[in-house]
Amino acid sequence: MQGAAGTWTGGTGSGANLLALRSHNAALVLDLLRTAGPDGISRLELAERTGLTPQAVSKITARLREDGLAAEAGRRASTGGKPRTVLRLVPEAGHAVGVHLDRDEVRAVLVDLRGTVVGERRAALDLGAGARAVLAAVTETVRGAVSETTRGTVTEALRGAATESARETAAEALRGTANETTRETATEALQATDPESVRETAAEVLPAGPPLGPAGSLLGVGVALPGPLDHVRGVLHRVTGFPEWDGFPLREALAERLGVPVVVDKDTNAAALGLAAGGESGSFAYLHLGTGLGAGLVIGGSVHRGARTGAGEFGHQVIQLDGPPCTCGDRGCVEALCLGAVVRGDVEEAARVLGAGAANLVGLLDIDVVLLGGRTVASAPEAFVRGVGAVLAARARRTGEDAVPVRVAPGGGRVVAVGAAQLVLGPVFGRGVG
Repeated sequence: MQGAAGTWTGGTGSGANLLALRSHNAALVLDLLRTAGPDGISRLELAERTGLTPQAVSKITARLREDGLAAEAGRRASTGGKPRTVLRLVPEAGHAVGVHLDRDEVRAVLVDLRGTVVGERRAALDLGAGARAVLAAVTETVRGAVSETTRGTVTEALRGAATESARETAAEALRGTANETTRETATEALQATDPESVRETAAEVLPAGPPLGPAGSLLGVGVALPGPLDHVRGVLHRVTGFPEWDGFPLREALAERLGVPVVVDKDTNAAALGLAAGGESGSFAYLHLGTGLGAGLVIGGSVHRGARTGAGEFGHQVIQLDGPPCTCGDRGCVEALCLGAVVRGDVEEAARVLGAGAANLVGLLDIDVVLLGGRTVASAPEAFVRGVGAVLAARARRTGEDAVPVRVAPGGGRVVAVGAAQLVLGPVFGRGVG
């Protein structure tokens, strides 16, 4: 992922610094600061856990503090000598946008460095409407999620701009504007002692939308959509049901429009990545049943994409020869059978079919857990967990193995979009995305 010169990164803010942060050691330190949470971690602990020398850790943390990525979190008593200073990550120092581009809807979430959602925007979409219309919808949704969040922060601060702390909060948000003159005017306005003057002057210089980013720290945009696709080059293949997208360079087209780096991956892979980053351990399958059906696979803690990024085309395994036709051109696919049952209102049958496909995955990959998500699952979560679980339990009785547990994936309708944001954040913390 190469940094793109764009208006949203704003001056020499931390966005540019983070994109240039390619030191493996610095990424290790950043990740430990992230996992330590608000309580922080000392330099000595950082050295012990990374294997780096105390001198190296001091240099790295000094740079992180200079760039605004780390800050003091207080002092902690030591077994000897003076108390140790502990450091914490500054979550608001960097942001990423995650986009879930579905067949009929686009959802964009803005997350901070901890992956916490701080902004969201959704819009109806027709993936078959053509590249121009789809790109315009994605661009508008992303810009809306970013600008709405920033303006909300500034507006809230300006309502109480008579206080010093409020002025500081507003000033921090206003530093994200790309226009240097605007920043200077806003800064002068925030030095005023009259609250009304502050509000009026700052409101005049606030842009109506982008190029605003939270503190000028937008690192990039991760986009997740139905496959198959080439996530390395960011080029779509024959998206199931939408063959007109075959060969379209989505990453390049969106990066040009948005002015920031863009990463593209399948929706199920993004969701699996987000779940792993959020703490789901071991090997698992994430089954996404919405307008289509797919799987994201995590094996040994890493997303498994396959040699041609085709792994996880779960919905198009044939389980009924000469069954009903599927949008992929085959017959008897899990997706066709499952969604057909949903259309008929037979949720139990849909869950049973989904369970049959899940049992195939368990037998092939020996995974630890099956996670379910997607809007169709969300409409009847207990029925799907019960139905898929029953099929896996029956398999376990036949094989004499322990039944693989089935759960609804955390994150609800945001799971794919939040995972897409991790496509951008992962490398910052030394977590490769494959």
